[in-house]
Amino acid sequence: MVSTSPSKEDQSMSKWTEGDPARRAKWWYSTFHAVTAMIGAGVLSLPYAMAYLGWGPGIMVLALSWCMTLNTMWQMIQLHECVPGTRFDRYIDLGRHAFGPKLGPWIVLPQQLIVQVGCDIVYMVTGGKCLKKFMEMTCASCTPIRQSYWILIFGGIHFFLSQLPNFNSVAGVSLAAAVMSLSYSTIAWAGSLAHGQIDNVSYAYKSTSAADYMFRVFNALGEISFAFAGHAVVLEIQATIPSTPEKPSKIPMWKGALGAYFINAICYFPVALIGYWAFGQDVDDNVLTDLKRPAWLIASANLMVVVHVIGSYQVYAMPVFDMLERMMMKRLNFPPGIALRLLTRSTYVAFTLFVGVTFPFFGDLLGFFGGFGFAPTSYFLPCVMWLLIKKPKRFSTQWFINWVSRTIQNVMPCLIKATKVTGELFIN
Repeated sequence: MVSTSPSKEDQSMSKWTEGDPARRAKWWYSTFHAVTAMIGAGVLSLPYAMAYLGWGPGIMVLALSWCMTLNTMWQMIQLHECVPGTRFDRYIDLGRHAFGPKLGPWIVLPQQLIVQVGCDIVYMVTGGKCLKKFMEMTCASCTPIRQSYWILIFGGIHFFLSQLPNFNSVAGVSLAAAVMSLSYSTIAWAGSLAHGQIDNVSYAYKSTSAADYMFRVFNALGEISFAFAGHAVVLEIQATIPSTPEKPSKIPMWKGALGAYFINAICYFPVALIGYWAFGQDVDDNVLTDLKRPAWLIASANLMVVVHVIGSYQVYAMPVFDMLERMMMKRLNFPPGIALRLLTRSTYVAFTLFVGVTFPFFGDLLGFFGGFGFAPTSYFLPCVMWLLIKKPKRFSTQWFINWVSRTIQNVMPCLIKATKVTGELFIN
């Protein structure tokens, strides 16, 4: 049952940023933070997802995902201050208010950690892979270095950047990452367009068993879910924006979110559709690896990916850093300061680095973390919490939108299967 007044946990939710210089971020801060969180490694795998979904289902899933996650983003922004005088600065805080102080953390925290930690692991792999590709293209005579070493080099950067204290301090890194994401996405679709269709390009569904096909469909849906990220950190981003009764934080935050989703659209749809058009069912799980010329441009794109995932790693890691530091101070009475920051953040970076080196499977990681983490936090949980907290009138517009969104996510694989069977019958 939803509480009607703030609990002790709720009353302390707005205090976590009091150590920051101020809640002074502008609306455009939320734009490039959200762009950095959303547009990442996942955009380069969208043509690969299209190869298993096909033209019709692929475009349908992309369009529905864009619309549904924009709606859930709006819901999260509105729920940030759904209790007068209280700001739910973390996903887990909103979960406590929606599901109760005991059940809320068990529902929200595991899924949020899958998103944040999973993203950082994937970005470790992506950063090392793109560094390796960049060096191979710019220095063909250099001695090849194993991908694991490149991941270690990439991870070493974060041992230093992780010591930046808060979201405001990584604003410059996040802005550079957002610019890079727009740049390499443009290179990906423009390069695919200039490359043209490969010889004997095929858009047919790959011949495989029914079980394997369904597994690939779920993996493709996971990759698309991974691409529509950002909800796991949207409340933390909104927490950096000042709020007054006359001008609540939801107004500039929503303005920034709209800007982020506009950039999202001009990156995702061209990359997915043009990349699939050029390479068909033979497209790689990273479309940049299919592009060979001009070498300098493709090398630059790989370096842009590196810069972007540096920023994305920090955006997803900041809430985890905050949680770890609060846990150390509360349970172990560890004094706040540089020593605490150095211990907790370096340990976290080392953990994600170790897992990234051990399991460097880029495409499979995208599908796994997308399906288990991003689908709940970006699609399901905001709808459920909106229904519990706002209690919209039955059969009202908001009630209908939330229930339809949940239903679509549950029946999506069946719709794709039906579309595939219908298409094959029509062709034959």
